[in-house]
Amino acid sequence: MTQRNLLRIVLAIGAVGYLAYSLLAHRHDAAPTRTASASEQLPPPPPRKLGALAFSPCTLSSKLAPSAVAAQCSHLDVPEDRAHPNGRTIRLAIAWLPARDDDAAPDPVFMLAGGPGQSALETYPLAAPAFEETRKKRNLILVDQRGTGQSHPLACKQTDTATGDGTQGAADDPATIRRLTTQCRDVLARDADLRFYTTTDAIADLDAVRAAIGADQIDLVGISYGTRVAQQYARTYAAHTRAVVLDSVAPNELIFGNDFARNLGDALALEFAQCAQIPACKARMGDPLQTLDHLLAQLAAQPQAVAYADPLTGEYQQGKLTRADVAMLARMYAYQPIALATLPLALSEAMKGHYAALKAQSQMLSGSLVDSMTTGMQLSVICTEDADGLKTDPAQAGSVLGNLLVTTLQAQCAIWPHGSRPADFHQPLVSDLPILVLEGQFDPVTPPRYGEQVVKNLKNGRLLILRGQGHNVMGVGCTPKLMARFLDTADAKSLDATCLDALPATPPFTSYNGWEP
Repeated sequence: MTQRNLLRIVLAIGAVGYLAYSLLAHRHDAAPTRTASASEQLPPPPPRKLGALAFSPCTLSSKLAPSAVAAQCSHLDVPEDRAHPNGRTIRLAIAWLPARDDDAAPDPVFMLAGGPGQSALETYPLAAPAFEETRKKRNLILVDQRGTGQSHPLACKQTDTATGDGTQGAADDPATIRRLTTQCRDVLARDADLRFYTTTDAIADLDAVRAAIGADQIDLVGISYGTRVAQQYARTYAAHTRAVVLDSVAPNELIFGNDFARNLGDALALEFAQCAQIPACKARMGDPLQTLDHLLAQLAAQPQAVAYADPLTGEYQQGKLTRADVAMLARMYAYQPIALATLPLALSEAMKGHYAALKAQSQMLSGSLVDSMTTGMQLSVICTEDADGLKTDPAQAGSVLGNLLVTTLQAQCAIWPHGSRPADFHQPLVSDLPILVLEGQFDPVTPPRYGEQVVKNLKNGRLLILRGQGHNVMGVGCTPKLMARFLDTADAKSLDATCLDALPATPPFTSYNGWEP
């Protein structure tokens, strides 16, 4: 795995809990797999109308989801630059998941995907279980944010294979970064003005979709970066916002990138500290955080040659385990404690010279995640909204992530076109709207202190911290029922959340058989 791919993955602050949802997703909404015989084939049904938009049957799928989801799909053309409405347009991809109740509530729910750079339509199959209760009474609307998915995606495919064999050096060289970023910019600029793919542009698109489907008010469920979109929409279009759920919230004040290294370090320390409380774990693996530091230092000095079984094909491959591989695993596994529980054992084995498990896991994870983000859209968002606030932190120089992400973004944003942002963009959301904020105790990206920061300015807001959980928690335990109940009542403060007390902690594995009995 290349350093460049690591940078793409650590940018993915809105990853939608892929590992957890892969375990939780079920087939309730799966599109039929039986193929009809010629005598059974019927003409397609007429389009269904929602407001002014005509929808046709479609299937939503993800490489990481165990099943597909039957939906209704449509599109809406919007100006790329609203100051020039007769200029180039963007065709927004839209999906509608109809409420199961024929008498649906008038306020549909918009799910806002993370990233920046994820497709709402592509990530929904992973998130579908979290919306089962909500969809009993409410229509669910998905919009691929401009620059993602099927809404004029800004994908820099040519940069993914140009960074060598995964060893330190080439990909974090400033000249290489500038060259790759310039290539990406010049290719995408042939049919896109990269200044107009920001959060501010996106919320105007969302309101255009709201108007087109004939909804006076909507509910918002934002996930990670999607919480930035939700907060900006709720402030700008407060009259059209009924209720908001912020799952793993990024405060408006946040500069994307600055806290990543610190937040990951804090989360790993909290999660790995559980090992000291389990005699079998402490005896076998000692201090997993110290082991991780030692292994990272060893691999930085000398990547290790390893033979491993490809996790998808089963064929044996030859490769090198690098510091970037292990840093990426620690970063992405920390999103979900049930995944991170396996890492201390693999680290312990690696320190004995057994590297195959870590290399196989890194190959599987990088192959699954790299293609889920549109790099150009990420840069249009971050370079407009965050670049002038990016700062390196000397205290994080030796951490798992270090300052590589920040310095790379600074180099890229020096080249990338910048749009404009409102003067109050980074001001906290101060609102009377009913807003439910969800945080995982061990979130390595948007920790609980972010939720505390946001909710103090919300008159009708409430923060729920889910014990033992990581990033993107709306599908955990009884949370789907709590979310649906909140959207029914639009009252976060009276919500009975005692069911969350039963959430278990997820300690590290002590052997390949799992946890201690």
